[in-house]
This record gives sequence, C-alpha cells and structure tokens, in this order.
Amino acid sequence: MDGRCSNNQAEEPAILKALENIKYLDTDERTVQILTGSRIALESLKNRKNQTHLIEQIRKKVIELENHKWTTEFNWIKAHAGHQWNELADQLMKEAETSKAINECYSRNPKRAVKSELSESSVKKVAN
Repeated sequence: MDGRCSNNQAEEPAILKALENIKYLDTDERTVQILTGSRIALESLKNRKNQTHLIEQIRKKVIELENHKWTTEFNWIKAHAGHQWNELADQLMKEAETSKAINECYSRNPKRAVKSELSESSVKKVAN
C-alpha cells in the first residue's frame, strides 16, 4: 500500500484478501470468522453510508460468499495483545511490506493524502 495509508486503511485490503481466499479452503465448515484489529473497518462495514471502494468490494465479496452458502462473521481483536493469529498477521504484513507484495495487492492512494498534497502544492504556488 501507499506509505501514506493508515493502519486502518491497511486493514481493509487485508480483509478483502482474506475473503477472496476463502474459496481455497478445503473444509465442510461454511462459516468463516474474520478477525481485525480495526474497529474503524468494522464500523465502516456496518455504516451503509460508507461507500468507499474497498468497503464496497468487501460487501460484494461477502454477498458472493453468501450465494455459495458461506456465513461470514466479523470480529474485533485487540492488536498486539499476544493473540496467535494476530501476531502471525503482523509478521506476514511486515514481510509483505519489505517484499513490495502489498503494492501488487492494492495500489490506490488515500484520498485524504492526495487532497492534502494538492492543497499544500497550491499554497506553495500562491506564495511564490
């Protein structure tokens, strides 16, 4: 992801990637639990007014999974509290950051960062 993205913005593509990979599970169990350290991501999913690109992609994937008889549960987990799967996710994220694999996953720039940079650029031009 773009270096200007927040941790919460990084959680959304991680959720989407997890949902995209459910089809590879070899199990008769049809319930999947998505754990995230981002309450903001969970609230964004609940808030129907939030229609950002990633949130909409996640919602579409959940509907697609439901059409294939999957049940998806989203739960918050406290980050950096020693939970085995959260620690593994953090480790994988660090590895992905150094390998640049994340940029292949999601390469959009955060809207807030772009607006801020454009504003700063405009102010500098006016000042000169």
